[in-house]
Amino acid sequence: MKNLSQVSASAPAISIHSKIEKIDWPYVTKELNEKGFALVPKFLSVSESKSCIQLYDQNSLYRKTVVMERFRFGLGEYKYFAYPLPGFIQILRENIYPYLAPIANSWMNVLSIEKKFPDQFLELKKICHDNEQTKPTSLILKYGTGGFNSLHQDLYGEIFFPIQAAIFLNRPNRDYYGGEFVITQSIPRTQPKAIVLNPEQGDMIFFATNFRPIQGTKGYYRAQMKHGVSEIHSGERHTLGIIFHDATT
Repeated sequence: MKNLSQVSASAPAISIHSKIEKIDWPYVTKELNEKGFALVPKFLSVSESKSCIQLYDQNSLYRKTVVMERFRFGLGEYKYFAYPLPGFIQILRENIYPYLAPIANSWMNVLSIEKKFPDQFLELKKICHDNEQTKPTSLILKYGTGGFNSLHQDLYGEIFFPIQAAIFLNRPNRDYYGGEFVITQSIPRTQPKAIVLNPEQGDMIFFATNFRPIQGTKGYYRAQMKHGVSEIHSGERHTLGIIFHDATT
């Protein structure tokens, strides 16, 4: 995958399709239902991960740059891709979404939420645009020494899909130290639980955007989920974020 930003109907595009099809989706479903996250190891190769990092300085690809400390989001920087998205990101959104939609709908069902997500990604995109959420949300994040990302949720508007993905592009404990991926889970009447992960280069993680269902003695209830990044002690860390709903701004 020599130029990820220009993937179309070519061998690299076929490679992305194949990677998605080879994911153990029953395992992902089980992990998301039981934990609220699921790790897919080595989704991208080393060279593919490095190609993604190289996209960071191609400013023509992006619609917006956010310097995190200006908004007290943390310390670092991220860039939102512009439409039309690079081909491989469009492929990821369109072809991963149909596997996640049944999980999302099962969550809505057990929580008695009157919401049903469409089977295909382009239908979700239309719903977003009909509700004035027209800005793409896929992004690349960059942290240097001292960088971190405060706990947050990527909602962007009234319409949001309850599962998102991140792909880790650098080597932990080699390219950077620290910078663990942190998920918190808040269950009613208990203190929040912290989950700390240190994915390898090329790994992808699916995780709950806002909440997930947990079964209790009297049925299912919502566990509120947030995510962030711990402080980078040294080095540089990049992450590709794949969010399925669009934003208002």
